[in-house]
Amino acid sequence: MTDEYEHYEAIVVGAGPGGAAAAAALANNGVETLVLERGVEAGSKNVSGGLIYAEESAPYTIDGLFPDFREEATERPADEYYLHNVAGDKVKTVDMTDLHHTDTEWCDSVLRRRMDGWLEDRVHEKTRETGGGLLTGVRVNGLLREAGEIVGVTLDELDPIKADVIIAADGVNSELARDAGLMDWDEPEEWFQGVKAIVDMPDGAIEDRFGISEDEGEAHLFSGDLFEGVRGGGLLYTNEDTLSIGTVFHLDSLVAEQAEPHELLDALLTHPLLAQWLGDDYDEVEYGAKLVPDSKKVAHPSPHKGRLLLVGDAAGQMQAQGPIIKGMNHAVTAGALAAEAFSEAQARGDESNAGALYEQKLNTEGVMDKLRPPQYQLSSAIAENERVTSLGERVVKSPLGSVGMQVAEMTGVLEWGFNSPFVMSIMPDTKLPYVTIPTVLGEKLGDRITDENTIETPDLADRIGDLTYDVGDPHIELVDNSFAASGDAVTACPVSAKDFGGGCYRDEKVKTNGSEEHLVSLDTQPCVECGTCAIVADTHWEHPSGGKGVEYKQG
Repeated sequence: MTDEYEHYEAIVVGAGPGGAAAAAALANNGVETLVLERGVEAGSKNVSGGLIYAEESAPYTIDGLFPDFREEATERPADEYYLHNVAGDKVKTVDMTDLHHTDTEWCDSVLRRRMDGWLEDRVHEKTRETGGGLLTGVRVNGLLREAGEIVGVTLDELDPIKADVIIAADGVNSELARDAGLMDWDEPEEWFQGVKAIVDMPDGAIEDRFGISEDEGEAHLFSGDLFEGVRGGGLLYTNEDTLSIGTVFHLDSLVAEQAEPHELLDALLTHPLLAQWLGDDYDEVEYGAKLVPDSKKVAHPSPHKGRLLLVGDAAGQMQAQGPIIKGMNHAVTAGALAAEAFSEAQARGDESNAGALYEQKLNTEGVMDKLRPPQYQLSSAIAENERVTSLGERVVKSPLGSVGMQVAEMTGVLEWGFNSPFVMSIMPDTKLPYVTIPTVLGEKLGDRITDENTIETPDLADRIGDLTYDVGDPHIELVDNSFAASGDAVTACPVSAKDFGGGCYRDEKVKTNGSEEHLVSLDTQPCVECGTCAIVADTHWEHPSGGKGVEYKQG
């Protein structure tokens, strides 16, 4: 009987920064809150590029909700921000620190296992005070309904649990968002794929090689001809004693170019520019990947249905401000606003109005304007027109374009453009700003890098083998195993590759009765749960059960 199910005032699904913020804000308002986390520990399922912002304009920040956060849970401040435009061994570096500091109270590098694990302890303490708590190792697999209305959640490991509000902070592959029909994962052009390596550094090497003190840090971005024409770029963030080095690409471009994510990461790691920071010895301690929503296209304008409210990646709330990516801070704001909305609705005696209040707050607090900039919506129709793009490519590559870039550099217009929030907010989603302009900048204005990069990166088999898994039952079913339907996963999956016998997806030619079929096979054992194949292949995709699958130690 459903009336025998356990009941809480609030359920929060996911204990990342968005879920932690929601739970803390709910508990601060005296709401009985249960937090459900799929990993063995918060952060064990999470990968991020690694910068968390606190914006001056935001109504909530993570350190406002958890006062000791920066001292206890982050790595280093990201004080300086640089974009390196690469053309072969020539590099034109642009200082983007002004843009980075615009509306920024502070920005720190983080590793998700450490950060989320620290948040988990505080959330557990806060929620216990109001009669709730936090459970790890449990997977919420869907929504519980009565007479067609959402009343709770269903789980793999426990009986269903009912609640007056459900805040889904369960990430980019949110099964609750899908169950409610609020999000889908059908279009590759709506998503980025991020791949990252954590690189161990000798004692004092970060300070020596970057020329910074122990309480300083830097962020570096990379674009140009490094990445086989794929739209996107690379990143490097300084942590306490490691580096986060990764790549982020538009998924549709990755598929179109048939590029392999691990090879694109290696192209960055082995470029001569990185020799000054990596030295001669390379110690990669973790390899990971995730999908990232392009909020300009998928941030849900009404991220709620009945008692269900979506926050963070589950609602597509990730902002790409040109090359600068902001996600965790928006998840924090959204989580706290969702909690605030429920508390207000509860106080008014109309809990059913929580979703509408949440949507209203996202708009009045300016969150949606950041996630879906109106100026981009207006400009993209022109800037992303095929004829306009083609003309732009020809102009940039012409002698006139070269002269224009030189003049722009001499007059300061170049650096101004890269540091303009408005210019960055209307950057079109084409190869022009991601590949062509950076490459020409490197060619015409760049300095030649003469350092020799001597490192050897691990092969894909070693990267997969170094991860920790508790596999459990297969969580992905390949519905159509023809190469035509699912072959893109062979190259797009970050743990698969052509001519690679391991990994998740494998390309096979099978002869039967004198005919040959081009097929794809699937092995979910080494899956890193990024969700890429849910978009580029014909699959039935689910998360593994609680505590199963990959476990990140860094994140």
